[in-house]
Amino acid sequence: MAPTAVAPEVPTLVLEPSGRAPALARRFVGAWFRAWEIADDSDARVVVSELVTNALLHGEGPIVVRLFRDEGDGRPVIEVWDGGTGRPAVQPEDHTATGGRGLHLVSQLAVEWGTRPLLEGGKVTWARC
Repeated sequence: MAPTAVAPEVPTLVLEPSGRAPALARRFVGAWFRAWEIADDSDARVVVSELVTNALLHGEGPIVVRLFRDEGDGRPVIEVWDGGTGRPAVQPEDHTATGGRGLHLVSQLAVEWGTRPLLEGGKVTWARC
């Protein structure tokens, strides 16, 4: 009989699309950073908050937050899934706007970030912290 490989459980949080979602996602990330003994979670909390806010404002359906460690370098990776079809993009800087700076923040705080479509529809936006 061949040995069976078991994939590690990926911490996952499913959120209703409400104004509480970003705060719940920040607490989720903070708890996992503490469990992983990563002392500074400030950038990751901003990143997850911005990605969840984008999913809330521009996506559809429930918002799924997943968090795992990159196999190559151990850095935390945050994924935010939603059912929307649009793809996030960094907007040109507008100093008079009251919003639209979230992905600019993500691009500055994350080592790298991106987006990809999901086979079942929607997208995942991810950031390596």
